[in-house]
Amino acid sequence: MSAADIHPDLQKIARFLPRGAGPRGIAIARTVSPWFTRRVPPGVRVQHLGPVSVRLHTPTEPHPNGAALLWIHGGGYVLGSAAQDDPLCARLASQLGVTVAAVDYRLAPKHPYPAPLEDCYSALTWLAKQPGVDRTRVAIGGASAGGGLAAGLALLARDRDGVKPAFQLLIYPMLDDRTALRSDIDQGGFRLWNNRANAFGWRSYTGRHPGDGSVEIYAVPARSDDLSGLPPAWIGVGTQDLFHDEDTAYAERLRAAGVPCALEVVPGAFHGFDAVAPKTAVATAFREAVLAAVGAGLQVS
Repeated sequence: MSAADIHPDLQKIARFLPRGAGPRGIAIARTVSPWFTRRVPPGVRVQHLGPVSVRLHTPTEPHPNGAALLWIHGGGYVLGSAAQDDPLCARLASQLGVTVAAVDYRLAPKHPYPAPLEDCYSALTWLAKQPGVDRTRVAIGGASAGGGLAAGLALLARDRDGVKPAFQLLIYPMLDDRTALRSDIDQGGFRLWNNRANAFGWRSYTGRHPGDGSVEIYAVPARSDDLSGLPPAWIGVGTQDLFHDEDTAYAERLRAAGVPCALEVVPGAFHGFDAVAPKTAVATAFREAVLAAVGAGLQVS
């Protein structure tokens, strides 16, 4: 990937961004990240559900249809916390009038699959029972690994008796461990998450080498042969994102299975571009597309 391939709004910051991380870098990030996520903003309530906690963002003026969103943070299945997405969750709650619950699921490799996904399922069932929430209007969504967990959660909820999500929001989701096997991908050019980090994340989460045929479909949604019966979806990804190919392929497969799926492809955008360059025009437009997608999916706009 050359600098010319990156969106003009993002070229300057791209020069300073890492190309990914190995186990050592990820371990360091996990050590320091709690220091930046301890503050609980006004209006946010932290609810503990056994081994998992949820940060609940309640809108000042809730939409009368009782819509809600379960948000799942990213971090390659090995990093991050719900607090990192407080600004996004607050924006969704205030601008759309939906209740937003961000789940702090347990992280791999200490807690591999199925623990993180079951944490998300527990948070989903809890959210659906909250006062003022209509259990038929609960969406699920996430970014990166959070998007992968949301896609896995959609499959799991389809196959279990219980809450059936109304919509899935998948922001550059991490869906397919087989991407880590590709040798045709430029290892040096991808910003923030490259295939070395990708392989580590998948090994940590599944407990298997990428491509292992024994991995369950709920852990690796792209492995599912049957995508029918899933809720409508919105997928957003950049052309310079490691997950571009797997995300666009998943969108096509959803449509082929009869699932409505909108696909937003951002030319020249790399992984996490909207988080590291939030004031750029391209990031602003992407956020607006996300808000519009959730609004339409939950019928609140």
